[in-house]
Order: sequence, then C-alpha cells, then structure tokens
Amino acid sequence: MANVFPRGAPLTYPDSVVARAGWHMGDTSAPIGPESWQATCRAADCAVAAAEAVLAGAPAAYALCRPPGHHTGAEVAAGHCLLNVSAIAAAHLRGAHDRVAVLDIDVHHGNGTQEIFYDRSDVLTLSVHAETRAYYPFFTGYAEETGTGAGAGFNLNLPMPRTTRDDAWIAAIEAGLARVADFAPGALVVSLGLDAHENDPLQGMKITFDGFRRAGRLIAGSGLPAVIVQEGGYLSPDPATALEAFLSGVMAPGAG
Repeated sequence: MANVFPRGAPLTYPDSVVARAGWHMGDTSAPIGPESWQATCRAADCAVAAAEAVLAGAPAAYALCRPPGHHTGAEVAAGHCLLNVSAIAAAHLRGAHDRVAVLDIDVHHGNGTQEIFYDRSDVLTLSVHAETRAYYPFFTGYAEETGTGAGAGFNLNLPMPRTTRDDAWIAAIEAGLARVADFAPGALVVSLGLDAHENDPLQGMKITFDGFRRAGRLIAGSGLPAVIVQEGGYLSPDPATALEAFLSGVMAPGAG
C-alpha cells in the first residue's frame, strides 16, 4: 500500500518500491498483496471467457469478476480495481469486430475505462453514474469529457443526481443506447454495477429491483451481443437480488 503519490510535473519513474507503488496506485483503496496478481488474472480470464461465449454466438454472457476493474487505467489501479476487466473484454471483442461499445451503469464513473479508450474511435465508451463533484472518483465523469484526438466524440458521460430514481436512470440508459445504435458496434460490453440500488450503503442513487430489471430488458432489446461484466456492489443484503432482477430482464421473452 503506497504512502506517497506522484503529483505535478515533471515526473520521473522512481527506483523505490514504495514510490513505484504510489505511481501505479491511484488511491489507497487498491492495495496490492501476494495473491493480487492471481486474483485479478482470474477475473480477466472470466471476462475473456464471457467474450469468447459471445463471439461463439451467445446473445449475452455474464462474467462474475472479482476484483472488478473499471476504475483502473492503463497504468494506475484504483477504486478496489486492479486489471480493467471490462476494457480487456472490449479489447478481446475488437479482435473480431471493427467497433465495440462499452456501457457502464455502475453508480461510479468508469474513469479507468474512459482513460484507456479516450483517444480511440473504434471503442465507444459511455458511463451513466452519480455526479462526481462530491462523489468518487471526483476528478472525472463530467459531461464535457468527450474524447480527444481520434477519439473526440466517442466518449459520453451522463452524470445524474444522487436522488435519481428508476425512470430518470432508465431514460439515461436509453439515451446511451441510442448513441450506441448510431455507432453501430459489433458487440457491447456492459460494466454492471449493482451499487445504484436504493439500499446500497454508499447511497449513490435510488434504483429499485424493478429498475434493474427494466435496465436488463432495455439492454437486451438493443439486439447487440453483450458481455456483462460485474463491477461494483457493496455489503448489503441486496446485490444478489438486484443481479437476479437485472438478469431476469436480460433473459425475459422478447427482450433480445
């Protein structure tokens, strides 16, 4: 666990292992221990297996990944995330498709995924999340972040108040899926957070089980083969029920 972090410029990559830890950890919520590499590799394997299932013809596949990944960028781990497993799944899908979209509906902004693809036009990144001025990850997730260079216009953030309930959340997901439809990708990665639930201890949004069911049905209705990667969800009795509701929507007759 790092106790020093780089800040400002110019910066030089250091020799000290403590300083290198600070270089590669965005905050203290992503410590690295003896089993971290094996754990995050197994999570990445799970995401790739789901991508393989979709490439083989499955309409959707769910990857129960732990640790999650969407706060980790190309070189910096943060927010309980080590390898960015959603980005790895998207990269794997790119081997078969010219364009891939990533729709992040975790209550926290998918800042790591955004960073990885921010200058690329072949991967569209979208994030529906709680406003970040007073909520993790604080420094990113604003609507004006739309991509740079070749990626200009290929990143969409839809920040929402922490009072957001089902109808507004579903409308934001619909807006995101409309942008996905315009992009016409060959496949979709869904970074699924269950932490938007109304009983989540971090109180990011107020989404009900029915809201998760509606979201699953809406995403399946896009008609895109979807790799669903588990991201956030905090200690409470409700994440399993929220997941069941979401997947019931995905698998509902006529959903996709």
